[in-house]
Amino acid sequence: MKSRAALLAGVSAFLLAGCAVGPSYVTPKPPPAGAEGFVGAKTSAALSEAPLPDHWWRLYQDPALDDLVRRALTENNDLKTAEANLIYAQGLLREARDGRFPTTNLSAQEAYGRTDLPAGLLSRPRTYSLAGFNAAYQLDIFGQITRAIQAARATAQAQAAARDVVRVTVAAQTAGAYANICGYGEQLAAARDSLAIVQKTYDLTVAERDAGALSDFDVSREKVLLEQARAQIPPLEGARRANLFVLAALVGETPAHIPAAAAACQTPPQLAQPLPVGDGAALLRRRPDLREAERNLASATAKIGVATAQLYPTVSLGGGISSGALNPAGLGNINNATYSFGPLVSWTFPNVLTARDHIREAGAQAQAALATFDGTVLTALSDTEQALATYGAELDHHVALAAARKAANEALASAQTQFQDGSFSFLDLLTAQSTAVSANQAVAQSDQTLAADQIAIFQALGGGWEDAPKVQVPSLKRSTRGE
Repeated sequence: MKSRAALLAGVSAFLLAGCAVGPSYVTPKPPPAGAEGFVGAKTSAALSEAPLPDHWWRLYQDPALDDLVRRALTENNDLKTAEANLIYAQGLLREARDGRFPTTNLSAQEAYGRTDLPAGLLSRPRTYSLAGFNAAYQLDIFGQITRAIQAARATAQAQAAARDVVRVTVAAQTAGAYANICGYGEQLAAARDSLAIVQKTYDLTVAERDAGALSDFDVSREKVLLEQARAQIPPLEGARRANLFVLAALVGETPAHIPAAAAACQTPPQLAQPLPVGDGAALLRRRPDLREAERNLASATAKIGVATAQLYPTVSLGGGISSGALNPAGLGNINNATYSFGPLVSWTFPNVLTARDHIREAGAQAQAALATFDGTVLTALSDTEQALATYGAELDHHVALAAARKAANEALASAQTQFQDGSFSFLDLLTAQSTAVSANQAVAQSDQTLAADQIAIFQALGGGWEDAPKVQVPSLKRSTRGE
């Protein structure tokens, strides 16, 4: 008897402990070369290998920008959607964990007809009462429940990473819209300055024509330049207003409530220090899309185990008690009760073709998830290097444009003086004027491009999700009628 009891105890321990079938997940390692410093960071003094701070937009030391990003990370509707999706994924995880607990069912019925009661079959149709309670507990012998929990947990973690991807995007889009608004403001100022220069030259040309020194053709030619300079302003104003509306939506406002601080900005934000980019190792740890891809791979791997467990029996311990009587008062009589208890084994053997198909399907999904992970690693590195290369080229472009603007403005000032003295031709004055106008506008446009390129680098580096404020999902009271 003792040996039998020991054997039963051992079998029970095995059944309760079980084993998880299917492959055990191992986090894939990115290529070693990806952890090195960035190629683009070594070619410019404007870049630093210092670590990227969590709140990179604060490097601009612009309170208006700080406030806008804070509002966007709290009120943006894409973020609220991502937060709701995370709550849903966490609910699925709790549902998977519920498989660890017994399932129960309580029933009661008042019916009319003929049925079997503990006292025997009713001789004629009558009203009778039935009540019952059933419970079942699945033994996770082959780890089907364990693997399901692992898959759901990894899916929830992937959704959390997906929410962080939205945070990175929203922060970059908000800073980008603000930079565009400010950049268009600077371009508008340059365009208006250019218009003032051309207007002044036009007035001088008219005066010279009236004095007989120039012809109507000279006035008409200058008029063309004047109208061309005036035509530069409306498209810039339209683009600026459009970006103001984009910014309002990003911070959760309607177009009628444009942020006042952004509307007043006239100069793109500028960094007061070299742009910190860190290295590849920090990038791969920080990018939330890489974390999302890795967690999706973990979930897909666990689902192979869920499918593999279908090859083996499912064992449950169950029991129930029921009572039937001709009236509800008789349900409590022990003589009217029946009960049952014992294990239940279900198995699709020997037809396991469907189960093996499920294993192959799950394996293919895991292979796709692995390919996605590898591709995400390469994309993260490529995005960063492309952003660094674009920024470095624009830096060189800006230096050349600034030098050209300085020379063009000096040449224009000299041309205007010499033209008034009569030692410079009108055609040469027009050429100097057109060159100066173009140079001023080119530098203003390059200032805006530099700010956009910097923000593109920050987005490629994947920063901005750390220590983000809590997002509140919308209340359903707004769309449902109260009781």
